[in-house]
Amino acid sequence: MNINFKKTLVIAPHLDDETIALGGTIKKISKAKMQVYVIIVGGHLPPVYDKKNYQITKKESEKALRILKVKKVFYLNLPALEFHKKYYQTMNKRISEIMKKLNPTTVFIPFPDRHIDHRTVFDCAMVNTRPNRKNHPKCVLSYETLSETHWNAPYVEPNFNPDFFVDIDGTIKDKLKAVKCYRSQIKNNISRSSEAIEALSKFRGSQNGCKYAEGFKLIRAII
Repeated sequence: MNINFKKTLVIAPHLDDETIALGGTIKKISKAKMQVYVIIVGGHLPPVYDKKNYQITKKESEKALRILKVKKVFYLNLPALEFHKKYYQTMNKRISEIMKKLNPTTVFIPFPDRHIDHRTVFDCAMVNTRPNRKNHPKCVLSYETLSETHWNAPYVEPNFNPDFFVDIDGTIKDKLKAVKCYRSQIKNNISRSSEAIEALSKFRGSQNGCKYAEGFKLIRAII
């Protein structure tokens, strides 16, 4: 099966999710002279967090995504933990507008895991990738995000079981370099440390005959 990554869109709930989840894949696609765009829905903003936290992480994000050679980043600047309360329509509209402008061939979306923001963005992304829409993406994949994806209750709620893998042997160093840009997020964070991220990449690689890989759940592919 050949997936068309010519114009790829990654929809991330928060600053750092995209790099932690699929930084190696993003870099691999951009190195192949194909376009990667990223939508980052929100982050640590009021009323729950101090705006200064978001400003720090946004600068880290800009640096990380330059390393990964992302063509353009769309920051929606919505407050974390508030998406589901009063921002769903705003999020849905803005993602829809961006997708109509880009017409991406492939879209990566978050797995609906333990984090309520991830679940809300997943729902919104599924609406915006429906195959009854004009120029809908031909491939939709969901990604795992340390640590939230692995904290779901087994057999009680959906669990992440990947069936699509990308060999990132050639881009793992770029991914880890980009991850380290998020100093405010990985500092003293065992579950989202560089070591944990590399270990997951090694495990996914061991499942598929390569040294490092990133795993995804295929939602839809039309070839």
